[in-house]
Amino acid sequence: MSKFVPMVEVWRGDILECVHNGQAVVVDGSGQIVEAWGEPESIILPRSSSKMIQALPLIESGAADTFGLTTEQLALSCASHNGAHIHTDRVTAWMSDLGLGDDDFRCGPQVPADAEARDELVRAHEKPCQVHNNCSGKHAGFLTLSKHLGGDAEYLETDHPVQKAIHAAQNEITDMESPGFGIDGCSAPNFAGSLYGFAKAMEFFANAEEGKSTRDTAAVRLRNAMMTHPELVAGEGRACTELMREMNGKGAIKTGADGVFFGILPEKGLGIALKIQDGATRGSECAMAALLAKYGALDPASAAARKRMNAPLLNRRDIDCGIIKPAASLT
Repeated sequence: MSKFVPMVEVWRGDILECVHNGQAVVVDGSGQIVEAWGEPESIILPRSSSKMIQALPLIESGAADTFGLTTEQLALSCASHNGAHIHTDRVTAWMSDLGLGDDDFRCGPQVPADAEARDELVRAHEKPCQVHNNCSGKHAGFLTLSKHLGGDAEYLETDHPVQKAIHAAQNEITDMESPGFGIDGCSAPNFAGSLYGFAKAMEFFANAEEGKSTRDTAAVRLRNAMMTHPELVAGEGRACTELMREMNGKGAIKTGADGVFFGILPEKGLGIALKIQDGATRGSECAMAALLAKYGALDPASAAARKRMNAPLLNRRDIDCGIIKPAASLT
């Protein structure tokens, strides 16, 4: 089996103009592969798709309960948000509750993706802060865990208690030793793993039962927080938010940079991990929407689905020039 297979096609008129190759794995509650495209053992960097794994120690350690974190804060700990006020106001208040401020972050500033928030900064002649970083909710979670564990200020170092806890949790939940790491856009270490391993991790989140174990309870709380507050996980216009709203409790999904996307389907007991070879977001969003539809979590005729799969290719005059659609192998 070749490592990458066609997953998404872009047609302009009757001409196949572009193909996004990729690989994906779907795993069931027994840890068995239900379906796979490409090579399941391929090693990937999960990027932001693994934020729910990175948030496990926040709950398992007792830090979330010690600091009284809400479901909104748990959703933000898994978020790649737009930097809108609904995100930054909540993260700022969270940091204040910890007795910390923007300077305590180590994620770096980022211009908000939210147009209103960006324009406000421009009009006020202000620069973006670290709280505007799409990963500031995750970092607030890191800082909460660090405070609980008594860690020092440099919470992104791989030998810091926060990152050691995350590394251990990922190794355990993917059932493999991570072969290495890269530094993510927010400066956090991003631990590599196999596509199959990450699909198994998502399957664990899908089949976790509250009260069964500390880790099961943590997984349930995180997946439910994401499904309850999809607007905090990403933001208006974003795939994670719109598709989770449409699924209405049937699934939690999380995108990552460079074509990675993970899915948790509790009703079906399935975990999904996919990677688009060229890193194209339109490719990963189309492929994930197709898989969610294939396994009964998403109505393919819904507006949120059609925006990603079987989406019209519009030019600058809104003329329909073609279509972006899943390759036959996904349908």
